[in-house]
Amino acid sequence: MSIEVIRARGLTRTYTLKSGPVHAVRGIDLTVQRGEILGFLGPNGAGKTTTLRMLVTLLPPTGGTVEIAGHDLLRDPAGVRRRIGYVAQSGGLDPACGVREELITQGRLHRLSKPEAAARAAELARDLALDDLMDRPTAALSGGQRRRLEIALGLVNRPEVLFLDEPTTGLDPGSRADLWALVRRIRAEHGTTVFLTTHYLDEADALADRIVVVDAGTVVAEGTPAGLKDRYTGDPGASLQDAFLAITGRTETDEPLAV
Repeated sequence: MSIEVIRARGLTRTYTLKSGPVHAVRGIDLTVQRGEILGFLGPNGAGKTTTLRMLVTLLPPTGGTVEIAGHDLLRDPAGVRRRIGYVAQSGGLDPACGVREELITQGRLHRLSKPEAAARAAELARDLALDDLMDRPTAALSGGQRRRLEIALGLVNRPEVLFLDEPTTGLDPGSRADLWALVRRIRAEHGTTVFLTTHYLDEADALADRIVVVDAGTVVAEGTPAGLKDRYTGDPGASLQDAFLAITGRTETDEPLAV
């Protein structure tokens, strides 16, 4: 039986400016099942980033309800934070710190004792192929190595839901392939739910069990990659980009497809 790990109903976010209100998110309904890899896509200005920031407790909703891993986003944001991992697009590594220090510090921030934090750092280093890098400063890491470390930091607290914001931006094809394999392994070995935003539609096609497309602050389509391609192009073997263009009514000459 499927179990909902994210449930949002009527999620909204309105910004009040001197020129008037700006409705960034206009009542999003969203359900994510435990162990699912969800691709969350949308063109520029669709409200995708605003939605993500609300779900990870960085931005309070204007309205609606959200429950993540059994905890209410508004009434218990600390409970939500204890059960999620978040890997931001820009990262947040201290170039003066070593890999081991970053991992142990993250463990301490999650209230692990020093021995527990060190043990968890060693465990993640083994799992994410960071063993040989533990004493290296983060400034000396390659792009792919940095991204593996940032994902390791997001896994320190053994989250039920891992939010990945544009995880492969700027990586070479080999490093992208390594990250795809890592995401699949995290889900397969630990049952972790993965909430993925990405610029790359081929990435969403390869990784996501299901895709949700938002535009103008609302959900405009959702389904499996093959299902969306079949529904919107008539060809399940078409590219996800073709389906995305049909869903959003854009052309290949418009602005970049995803935020």
